[in-house]
Amino acid sequence: DGVWFGIIVIIMISIGTITPPVGICVYVTAGVAKDVPLGTIFKGAVPFWVAKIILAILLTIFPEIVTFLPRLMK
Repeated sequence: DGVWFGIIVIIMISIGTITPPVGICVYVTAGVAKDVPLGTIFKGAVPFWVAKIILAILLTIFPEIVTFLPRLMK
């Protein structure tokens, strides 16, 4: 299903923006909060990373979560 695949791709891209070595969101945050060490910012991002991983696993196991609303529109 194209909708499911698109949602999974977006979630994976968002996971990539908070994990090293790319972690662009974390580096932008470090640039704004210059007095906070980078390690502290990465530690603060861990709960969001874990939540997105769990979400990706759930959406992979149960694709009906993603396709429920589009299926109602048909």
